[in-house]
Amino acid sequence: MTEIVLRGGRVVDETGERLADVRVVDGVIAEVGPGLSGGQEVDASGCLVTPGLVDLHAHLREPGMEEAETVETGARAAALGGYTAVVAMPNTEPALDSAALVGHVLALGAAAPCDVRVAGAITRGRAGSELAPLGEMYDLGVRIFTDDGDCVADPRVFRRALDYARALPGAVIADHCEEPSLVDGGLMNEGEWSSRLGVAGRPAVAEDVIVARDLALARATGGRLHLLHLSTADAIEAVRTARSAGIHVTAEATPHHLVLTDEACATWDPAFKVHPPLRTGTDVAALRQAVADGVVDAIATDHAPHPPEEKDQPFGEAPSGMLGLETALAVVLTELVAPGVLSMAAALDRLSTGPAKIAGLQQHGRPVAAGEPANLCCIDPDVAWEVDAAALASRARNTPWAGRKLNGKVRHTLLFGEPVVLDGEAQR
Repeated sequence: MTEIVLRGGRVVDETGERLADVRVVDGVIAEVGPGLSGGQEVDASGCLVTPGLVDLHAHLREPGMEEAETVETGARAAALGGYTAVVAMPNTEPALDSAALVGHVLALGAAAPCDVRVAGAITRGRAGSELAPLGEMYDLGVRIFTDDGDCVADPRVFRRALDYARALPGAVIADHCEEPSLVDGGLMNEGEWSSRLGVAGRPAVAEDVIVARDLALARATGGRLHLLHLSTADAIEAVRTARSAGIHVTAEATPHHLVLTDEACATWDPAFKVHPPLRTGTDVAALRQAVADGVVDAIATDHAPHPPEEKDQPFGEAPSGMLGLETALAVVLTELVAPGVLSMAAALDRLSTGPAKIAGLQQHGRPVAAGEPANLCCIDPDVAWEVDAAALASRARNTPWAGRKLNGKVRHTLLFGEPVVLDGEAQR
């Protein structure tokens, strides 16, 4: 029997807050209450004991781009960030568009310090024309299908995907909403700052038209739609309206789109180059309101590592993408919870319970209660720290938060009862 007691923490979950110890036996929460003891005792004093975080959107790069990240290094970064489950995106080389490739990544993740799940590609090779074998990937546990990194531009193909997924209980079709013909060559948000800097922009309307199209197709088919990394105020308003009309749609936003604006690109630092691009203050305010009122169901990292030699190029030549797994929680605590945009309970819902429901991860994002799987993290909300890109567990260093002072850090992470992070140190 393996027994662990988290002692002295404040339990925070969907049921509320209370001072309590948590006793875990053989990977399951056995008891929650005061004065517990037994087995390995882990100090959680001053910490919030919460459900482990769940990331719907992480690029682990394997197979094919291991110089940027691997399943192992990405999962370690996730565990250090408080995540007990991540969904790996399929824009690898080759794309995760078959049962064989999905099975390969699942096998790589079997020994990882985080529960690694896989999103399957909607189309073969992510080429946007022919549906991939969704049913075969579904049989391996895939519940989210996306060509992320690219929009499925052909509405006939996207409609067929939504139709097909209706026969797969719990399956979700997710889209990267940027109309390709409107963003070709664009480096940042089209607007005041792109004009000042004299660079080609990626207009907000490129996102808005695909969101509108996808919502119409979801209404027509009755399929489940998930909208990835939304960034514009009009897209958010469209989702809000669709929800009220009964369309089956969920949505996510990233920490960087909830905090940063396109003005950051004026530094020409390629760390701020991302797709969809950083938008305006008006868009940031709309996203924050949508996260607060639940129109946005999940905060997802869109963790997108790149080797330093590729990212550290002139802004126009550098690939897009930012790291997120080790900083997302602290950014949310510092920029959203501390100023009162989100309550702690709402933040944990968007970082854990909400994404777990979207991905059908029934063993994650659960209440901290007897009988539940012990996928937990202990967060010290009072730790102040400065982001050091060189100290991150990822193979990459492309964080937009480098040098930023944040509050809140994970002290411990338990994966099915096993301490995979203790006192801020990865255990495997």
